[in-house]
Amino acid sequence: MTASSPSSVTVRVPAKVNVQLAVAGPRSDGFHALANVFLAVSLYDRVTVTPSDGLRVTCSGPDAAQVPLDASNLAARAALALAGRYGREADVHIHIDKDIPVAGGMAGGSADGAGALVACDALWGTGASRSELLEICAELGSDVPFSLIGGVALGEGRGEVLTPLEAGGTFHWVFAVADGGLSTPAVYGECDRLRAAAGTDPGPDQPSASPALLAALRAGDAVALAAAVSNDLQSAALSLRPSLASTLSAGVEAGALAALVSGSGPTTAFLAKSREDGERVAAALSASGTCRAVRVAAGPVEGATVVAG
Repeated sequence: MTASSPSSVTVRVPAKVNVQLAVAGPRSDGFHALANVFLAVSLYDRVTVTPSDGLRVTCSGPDAAQVPLDASNLAARAALALAGRYGREADVHIHIDKDIPVAGGMAGGSADGAGALVACDALWGTGASRSELLEICAELGSDVPFSLIGGVALGEGRGEVLTPLEAGGTFHWVFAVADGGLSTPAVYGECDRLRAAAGTDPGPDQPSASPALLAALRAGDAVALAAAVSNDLQSAALSLRPSLASTLSAGVEAGALAALVSGSGPTTAFLAKSREDGERVAAALSASGTCRAVRVAAGPVEGATVVAG
């Protein structure tokens, strides 16, 4: 570390909601091709890195006890991956100030991976290019590249091949946090099982993004977006967690324009016409007794951003 190097770096990184998640049938490698339209929203984790005698991860905030603090944490894996590329030791203390729901289908772990990568790059002065950082992100997981870039993007392949999309305005969201989490592999497995039982396996070919959804995003039209949102994993998430149906119904009854499971769940997402409408939906969901916590957010917002250091 040089005399001008920062003593610590903090990166703010957002959660995401999937406004479209089209899932193909399983490929020969077990993965599924996706058309995954991500939208970054204003719920954030903050990842702070400081020099240390070795690699260490700590976490604070809601649900911090559920976050792994070993080498399986994506933030730790990001530090190790960057250090390995530049021939150095990952001697860093990573602290995650967690505000994104854990195991909730909002890419909180992926956000921490992207945040740690950007923070370590700044702390160590590695000067990695944007494309190199995105390459490392893709190695870490399908959602990690989007956590780096933020905004709105179409993810294809496993979700890691990103095309930035235009958004013509701000969309207002309410998120209902469920008790416990859902395993992403378990939800994909249930999706495959349900399709096989119904004879509706779409095959492994790459799905496409909805033209109506892309047009609604470009126009900033919440009503049109509400008519176009979709999640192919929703039936599987509801099969594994039937209680989510009550949460979705409560949000619709409260006036949400659209209600859907966020990603693989179990967090549910509700699109509102305005911030004020979102606050009303949030209050009704809180009073409904169908969820553990309720959060209000808006998007799109920018991806992983250095805020100190």
